[in-house]
Amino acid sequence: MIRKLLPLLFALVVTPVLADGLKVVTPTRDIARGEVIGDADLTIGTAATPALTGTVITSLNAVRGMEARRPLRAGEIISMSDVRRPVVVTKGQTVTMTFDAPGVSLTAMGRAMTEGGVGDTVVVQNPASYRMVNAVITGTGTVRATGPAGPLNQTTARR
Repeated sequence: MIRKLLPLLFALVVTPVLADGLKVVTPTRDIARGEVIGDADLTIGTAATPALTGTVITSLNAVRGMEARRPLRAGEIISMSDVRRPVVVTKGQTVTMTFDAPGVSLTAMGRAMTEGGVGDTVVVQNPASYRMVNAVITGTGTVRATGPAGPLNQTTARR
């Protein structure tokens, strides 16, 4: 059994490195968790293709203005899971929720049950009815309701 696996393990360990590599985005300095990444913080480097895992960022535009999810070290390859949009709505925060339909615009206060950045979808609780609503973050402390967060309870819908 071990003799059959040995060539496979050897092939995984001794993978040839390509000379040209892939252009990747790396920080020019250490970046702390939660810090917003700017142009001066980034550079383009080259990485050997076999060393890459996940969704590696290859464009400066994809990282510019994003927030670090974890500490990033200078020269380290950045992947999409390492960054996110800056958080503008935090869990538990009171938010202004709007709902727009043709000819009608409603505004209500709600409590964010998850956090996110502009464009992210969060769950918001209506404090009057305790119903959960999906909403898209439009700015700091503001969301646009898109619909119920889960299956609608039929007994409460008839009331």
